[in-house]
Amino acid sequence: MYVKEIIGAIAVVMAFVAYIPYYKDILKGKTHPHIYSWSLWGFLTILILALQIKGGAGPAAWMTAAVGLLCLGVVVLSFRQGKKDITTTDTVTAILSLTAIGFWLFANQPIVAIFLAVAADMLAFFPTVRKSWNQPHTETLSLYATNAVRFLLVLLAIEQYTILTVLWPVAWAIGNGLFAIMLIVRRKYKS
Repeated sequence: MYVKEIIGAIAVVMAFVAYIPYYKDILKGKTHPHIYSWSLWGFLTILILALQIKGGAGPAAWMTAAVGLLCLGVVVLSFRQGKKDITTTDTVTAILSLTAIGFWLFANQPIVAIFLAVAADMLAFFPTVRKSWNQPHTETLSLYATNAVRFLLVLLAIEQYTILTVLWPVAWAIGNGLFAIMLIVRRKYKS
């Protein structure tokens, strides 16, 4: 087995392991995922997977596929346990994300598409950030901390380093890392 395939497999295992406590916390009512964020992430991740395959991501795309599947699992659980406090800002964010997806689908330009998809993905983070800023204990910190490391690790599994294969994991490593730090700080402040 090749090194990149081993790293890709490790990233997939890390994804499933990281989501176990998240799923458990949702079922216990401790974690309350925001339905807008998770729905958009699930949909966008599947679309980004197609771009990564086109860009030659190789084994790194395995983790993207796993994350797309896991996000859709969170969406299913969110219908029962998710946050229902949807604000106008959340709806505007969802509309902007969907608009970016629309531009992506019609742009037919892979580089433009990946920038728009990643921008939409990051916009989809806003409802979760807003909710967690006020209620930092409604998210499972270990998921986001593990995600930051996992997205950095997946960079090592990429076959061909192009903007199509690198932009999404870099953005999510930074986004998850910053979100984990925000949760830590806000939990100390809210205690």
